[in-house]
Amino acid sequence: MKMENNLDTDQVRSLVWRLAFPSMLAQFVSVFYSIVDRMYIGNIPEIGDLALAGVGICGPIVTMISSVASWVGIGGAPLLSIRLGQKDEKKASAILANCFLLLCVMSAAITVLSLLVKNQLLTWFGASGSIFPYADEYITVYLSGTVFALLATGMNQFIICQGFAKVGMKSVLLGAVLNIILDPVFIFVLGMDVAGAAVATVISQAASCLYVLKFLFGRRPMIRITFGGYRWDIMAQVLILGLTPFLIIAFDNILIISLNATIQKYGGPERGDMLLTCNTILQSFMLIVTMPLSGITGGTQTILGYNYGAKRPDRIIRAQKHILLLSLAFTSIMFLAAQTLPQYFTMIFTREPEYISMTSRAIRIYSLMIIPLALQYTVVDGFTGMGIAKVAISLSTFRKIIYFGGVFLIPVWFDITYVFFTEPISDLIAAVVSGSTYLLLLKKIKSGEL
Repeated sequence: MKMENNLDTDQVRSLVWRLAFPSMLAQFVSVFYSIVDRMYIGNIPEIGDLALAGVGICGPIVTMISSVASWVGIGGAPLLSIRLGQKDEKKASAILANCFLLLCVMSAAITVLSLLVKNQLLTWFGASGSIFPYADEYITVYLSGTVFALLATGMNQFIICQGFAKVGMKSVLLGAVLNIILDPVFIFVLGMDVAGAAVATVISQAASCLYVLKFLFGRRPMIRITFGGYRWDIMAQVLILGLTPFLIIAFDNILIISLNATIQKYGGPERGDMLLTCNTILQSFMLIVTMPLSGITGGTQTILGYNYGAKRPDRIIRAQKHILLLSLAFTSIMFLAAQTLPQYFTMIFTREPEYISMTSRAIRIYSLMIIPLALQYTVVDGFTGMGIAKVAISLSTFRKIIYFGGVFLIPVWFDITYVFFTEPISDLIAAVVSGSTYLLLLKKIKSGEL
C-alpha cells in the first residue's frame, strides 16, 4: 500500500495544502457541471427560462439526497480517522463496513419514498402550474439514480480520510467531465430537453460510483470495504456525528424552500416566476463559493480527526490556522468576483436584460459577507472532524435561525427584493459567534478535555 499523505509524520502545512486543494478542486468541478446543466437548460429554445426555474425548484430535493450521503460519509470518515490515529484498524474496518450497508439501505428507501411524494414536494417547494411539468420531468429521472449519487458521494469520504485526496478528486472529475460531454447530446441532439439533463447526470453519477467502489474494494487503501460485523452501536455513532453536516444541508434546503415560497408569495403573478429564475442563478453562484469552501474545510477534517485520536493538539491547532488562512484567501477572491463580475455569470444562463440586472444585484447583496463565512466553515467543520458534534451543530443551527427569521420578516417590512440581505446578515453574526466560541474552547482543545 502506497499512501499519498502520511497523517502521522508529514508537515502540517504541507498536509493541509495537499488535502485541501484536490478536495476544493473536486467540489469546484462538481459545482461546474451542475452549472453546465443549468446553463444548457436555460438556453433550451422557447422554454429555457421556465425550465430553469423548474430545475431550481428541484434543487432542495437533489441537495437532500446529497445530505444523506454526507450524513453517513462525513459521520463515518472522522471516526475512521480517529481510529487510525489510535492505530485500531479493526474498528476502522468495522466503521467502513457499517457505513457501506447504511448507504445501500438508505438509497433504496429514499428512492421509493421520494418517487411517492415528489408531486406534493414540488408543489410545496413553490412550483407554479407553468413550472411544474419541467420540475417533475427532471426529478423523476434524477431519482432513479439515487443509489449512485449516495454511494459516489458518501463512500468517497472514506477515500479522502485515508489520505488519498487525489483519488477522491479523480472520482468527481470523472463524473463531471462525463456529464459535460453528455449534456448537449441528450438535451439537444436527442431532443430530450430537461429529461436529457437528468439522464446525463445519472449516467455520470453511476460512473463516479463505480470508480469509488472499485478503489475501496481494491488493494491500495489500508481500510477496504468488507462484509459482516454489522452493529447498531457503530451505526448509531456514525449517524449521531454525521447529524451535524446532515442538518446543515437539511436546514439549507429548508431555507431555500422558504426563500422560494416567500418569493412566490410576495412576488405575485407578475414577478414571482422571474424572481425564482433569478434565485436559481443566484444559488448556482453561491454553490461556487460554498462547495469549494467546504472542500477546503471538509477535505482537511481527516488531519484533525487523526491527530485528535492520536492526542496531538499541537498539530490540530497548526492545521486549523492554515485551513483558516486558505479559506479566507478563497472567499476574498470570490468576494471580488461577486462584486465586480456578476453580470457575466448571469449571462451564462439568460440574455434577458431584466433578468441580468435583477440577478446581478441579488448576487452582490447575497455575497457581501462571504469573507467572514470562511471562519464559520473552519470552526464548524473543525469540530465535526474532531467528533465534537454538539458544538458544531449548535453553531450551524444558530446561523440558520438568523437566516430563517430574515426570510420571513424582511418581506413584511420591505420590498421582496430586499430578502436577499438575509444571507450577509446571518453570515456576519454567525462568524462572530463561531469565532468567539472557538476562542472560549481553545484551552479545552489543547488539553484534550473536549
